Amino acid sequence: MKNFIAHNDKIRNEMLEAISYASCVEDLFTKIPNKLKELNLKNPLSELETQRYIKMLAHKNKVDYSYFMGGGVYNKFVPACIDYIAKRFEFLTAYTPYQPEISQGTLQIIYEFQTMISRITGMDIANASMYDGASACAEAILMANRINKGKKNKALVSRRLNPEYISVIKTYLWAENIEIEFFNSIPDNCSEYCCVLLQYPDYFGEIEEIKSINTILVVCANLSALSIIKPPINADIVVGDVQPLGIPMSYGGPHAGYMACKQQYMRQMPGRLVGRTVDKEGEQAFTLTIQTREQHIKREKATSNICSNQSLIALMSTLYLSLLGEKGFKQTGIISANLAHALSKMLNGKGIKTLSKNFFNEFVINVDNSDKFLANLKKNGILGGIKIDNDKILVCTTEMNTEEDIVNYIEAV
Repeated sequence: MKNFIAHNDKIRNEMLEAISYASCVEDLFTKIPNKLKELNLKNPLSELETQRYIKMLAHKNKVDYSYFMGGGVYNKFVPACIDYIAKRFEFLTAYTPYQPEISQGTLQIIYEFQTMISRITGMDIANASMYDGASACAEAILMANRINKGKKNKALVSRRLNPEYISVIKTYLWAENIEIEFFNSIPDNCSEYCCVLLQYPDYFGEIEEIKSINTILVVCANLSALSIIKPPINADIVVGDVQPLGIPMSYGGPHAGYMACKQQYMRQMPGRLVGRTVDKEGEQAFTLTIQTREQHIKREKATSNICSNQSLIALMSTLYLSLLGEKGFKQTGIISANLAHALSKMLNGKGIKTLSKNFFNEFVINVDNSDKFLANLKKNGILGGIKIDNDKILVCTTEMNTEEDIVNYIEAV
């Protein structure tokens, strides 16, 4: 236990000397600028006064914008009861189900989540969730490299993948010494790569037919789009973010990722999988059937060092799909797509060209000046899209938009 004893003066002096602060601990803080006098802080307030002050500040925010932004985070309708159920004390806990036999409720929800993800993606099996869509993409490449036993230390990634995902992938693969090459169109022969990763629909909203290739195919799919378009059944691994499934935007997080794959690759999946069995009395029971992470098995045999799954977010997405049902889930997709295509057609009628051809609810438009175009829309209470470059904007609609929103958008441009 000696390592847990607090530092004594001798140890502190050795540490200070090593970093050239040989006198005292206080010297460590001398380089920190003293900005407290410049903050002009008011006198302390009571709790009631603080609440009133915060509300006054909040009223200065403009929150009634019409929203046409996507790019990986979508303004989706979230039924009120999702928040109510997810915040019940049985679910809203820091507890991780290491001992599966005493976590039946949580494990059942995770099992249902896996089942729903498998059905939507058309894959054989799904894991208990990932951290987010970006890390799920990176983990899928590492998984493909394991399947190839590290003999193909190169991955082929689409340039039309979400740029934030690409940034995370670069960080992951740099640490694993896996080379990345980017493509605009998939080459005929991909056998030298451990996998090919593409997005469906891609970041710019385009939907392209997914064909089989001669290596592992990883598809980053928008689950909301899969409500009405064909699942990527030719893929070996399907990943993405569950945010479109009733998860608030929350300034970009926290969200959760998902991963599904063909059954033959099951034991190479990172994280955990929940299975269903029967107990000694013949009653239905749930358990962690595969646990390929460091906390459960020897480190050298672990498939990933991710510590857990996003079980609370996965619960929320499971509730969302359960409440909407197959019919409701499809209906949200139809509404989103219809509004997008209506807006695209009306923009084209005003001379603003749509660059995307086959799209779900996101498309790219060509304008003279992106900054000016978006600033004008914002002045009219509309967040009109995401700037791609000086003359291109990514526009998105969801079921949260209305026909009136579309008309207002057109009138404002």
